[in-house]
Amino acid sequence: MQRGTFQLMKSVNKSIILNKVRTAEPISRAQIAKETKLTPPTVSSIVKELLEEGIIRESSLGESQGGRKPTMLHINLDAFYVIGVDAGPQRVTSILTDLAGNIIHRADKQLFTPITNEQFMGVLKVTISETIEASNREKREMVGIGVAMHGVVNVETGTSLIAPNLNLKNIPIKEELEKEFELDVKVENDARAMALGESWFGGHASASMVAVNIGHGVGAGLVINEKLYHGDRDIAGEIGHMTIDLHGPTCTCGNTGCLQAFVSGPAIAAHAHKEGLTGEDIAKLAKSGDQEATSLLEETGKLIGIGLVNLIHLVNPEKIVLGGGVMKSEKFILPAIKETISARGLTQDAKETNVSVTKLGDHATLLGAVALLLVELFDPVG
Repeated sequence: MQRGTFQLMKSVNKSIILNKVRTAEPISRAQIAKETKLTPPTVSSIVKELLEEGIIRESSLGESQGGRKPTMLHINLDAFYVIGVDAGPQRVTSILTDLAGNIIHRADKQLFTPITNEQFMGVLKVTISETIEASNREKREMVGIGVAMHGVVNVETGTSLIAPNLNLKNIPIKEELEKEFELDVKVENDARAMALGESWFGGHASASMVAVNIGHGVGAGLVINEKLYHGDRDIAGEIGHMTIDLHGPTCTCGNTGCLQAFVSGPAIAAHAHKEGLTGEDIAKLAKSGDQEATSLLEETGKLIGIGLVNLIHLVNPEKIVLGGGVMKSEKFILPAIKETISARGLTQDAKETNVSVTKLGDHATLLGAVALLLVELFDPVG
């Protein structure tokens, strides 16, 4: 599926039918026509094209409604593939998946700082190349490349405007990768990509959902009716740079008292009284019964809870899903988060906002990067 083919497949009616098959399979042509309000001849014509392109397949006959038994339609999951990349701030990870997000190959490369834009792009290209080569798939079978990048991203141009944890600016990710691989490339902020991944693969069918990624940094993504919300200048969701203490520690962004400066993995380690500990070390100590480590994680949960209360009062989402390395200490952090929300929520409904930890684990952001391309393919208004 080279770039021209992909663009041809993006007609609105094709996307409507593809999305209907994806969400309701197995489904008959008649059911598609009934539920999409498209005419039966239109459905038949487009289904014929999709069958020829190999993206859907037919299966055994369905239940008869009084006449001939209908042939049922499914998405052909291994007809095409997607590359998803989680880029930084400590490593670049690339995966190749089928259309259901099943991972076929994964490649990892460490990032070392200080690093230049050119060096960063070099690591990105090598990691993606390794993924493609090891998968033994033809490039024509690939829908494209989705990149989840930390920091501020210009989604339209696919440029990383500010990557604070790498101290980089204005990286032309989309331009460079499209030139290198001749595939469609979509670039998104990592927390927003994670939110899309949760919406697409995490089973969160809701009108509004916020995903918060708490790891080396802190960011959030808001999905409304399966659409990412970007804000006016692509910085919606930067919850990590919400000020919660004017006199707090200095954040990587240069401001003082940001939420990220209190609850990220490096911040937790910095607040420990024992020298040389990492966030992972503190988690291990807490699990072994160390009271000081346990108290530090519980305090972290309270501070995350304060940030989420502010988010709830501003956005009022139906669900909040938490991910990232810090949330591997869910046992100590999540109860404190929920207690803080319950104590500080403005209304009873706010106090009872559904807050959970991702079930996608370390793959949440990577699958979000994959979803950037799947949305383009299946989105009825794409």
